[in-house]
Amino acid sequence: MTISLRPITAADEQFLSEVYASTRMEELAPVPWSDEQKIAFLRDQFTLQHRYYQENYAGSRFDVILRDGEPVGRLYVGRWPKEIRIVDIAILPAHRNSGIGTAILRELMDEASAAGRTVSIHVERYNPALRLYQRLGFTEVEDRGVYALMEWTPDPVRAQVKIAS
Repeated sequence: MTISLRPITAADEQFLSEVYASTRMEELAPVPWSDEQKIAFLRDQFTLQHRYYQENYAGSRFDVILRDGEPVGRLYVGRWPKEIRIVDIAILPAHRNSGIGTAILRELMDEASAAGRTVSIHVERYNPALRLYQRLGFTEVEDRGVYALMEWTPDPVRAQVKIAS
């Protein structure tokens, strides 16, 4: 399995909308709307979120996650002086629990460790990925209601060894 990233383009908008919808379908299941209404609602929500990210995280990387060259998700990352912020990471359901998320997170953690930065992400409390973040050593640093701000801090000894290498 080869995991890679490439910058999003305007041609990816439909795919990115599908990735977004895949993260929200479960919570819309009990809503008494038709499938068409749910799809239209999710499309509108994606458009608003996408615009928000582009405006409020200018300078961040917005990438499509590729598995063996096939688009399987999205990764949006802000790199700041003391922090690497995962703005958003989402993987299509058919590709979840296959090691993709872990591989991407470990790459970001290695980058952070080498640069002496933390890695942070806002995680919805009901998100099953919360267990992955906890397993990788992320801890909650702030309660934001529906969201937990989680952070991973590199081991200072490990970071010094990598910088010295």
